[in-house]
Amino acid sequence: MSVKFKEETVTQTVTDVTEKGKDILKEVGAAVTQGGGVNGYLATYLTQLQSNPLRTKMLTSGTLSGLQELLASWIAHDKNIHGHYFTSRVPKMALYGSFVSAPVGHVLISLLQRVFAGRTSLRAKILQILASNLIVAPIQNSIYLVFMAIIAGARTFHQIRATVKAGFWPVMRVSWVTSPICLAFAQKFLPEHTWVPFFNMVAFIIGTYVNAKTKRKRLDALRRKHYGDGGSGRPSGGRPEDYPPPRTNY
Repeated sequence: MSVKFKEETVTQTVTDVTEKGKDILKEVGAAVTQGGGVNGYLATYLTQLQSNPLRTKMLTSGTLSGLQELLASWIAHDKNIHGHYFTSRVPKMALYGSFVSAPVGHVLISLLQRVFAGRTSLRAKILQILASNLIVAPIQNSIYLVFMAIIAGARTFHQIRATVKAGFWPVMRVSWVTSPICLAFAQKFLPEHTWVPFFNMVAFIIGTYVNAKTKRKRLDALRRKHYGDGGSGRPSGGRPEDYPPPRTNY
């Protein structure tokens, strides 16, 4: 009798928690999807993006860059010497995202959108994609590699130059695969003021995956180097060229 009562109590408790969780998710979902609502998070973000574009992009890019580094470290089990996933690269990546990546992306993409403003023909859309991939992307990727080399510990011009030379074309290949698809989708289905959150989320997902994959490869290489093929250690450290492709900021 007592066992049955306890089972019923546990079941009822689980049910109550589940229902409360569903209610919370519904409230959050409603708030997020109320694009035109006063309390909609997306509406608030888009309003800030239009009224304070650079500041909003800096906060967004800094947050996502730091979070991407932290999440990728957790996925790859890449810990520092103290056994923590929150390494010194996390705040450095956040600073890079806020004060370098966001302003550069803001200026370049604003110029790109200004040049092609009001031009909706197929030719104009193709030219916009080409300009993005042949002009904007190389500039952004080169700046990214320079700062990733510095964050990774490069201090001389030779080290930075070697990092950029080794990583430029692999990074460009990733950009040339993902950017045209995302830009074509945005041109077709999204108003320009929603491009920023769309590209940020796409870049965050892709960047986190590539970052985690790169960290795993680096850790495997370090294990083979220091412990042999059958080693199970997890030494940390790294080289500038081990960092993943950059976020694309629109």
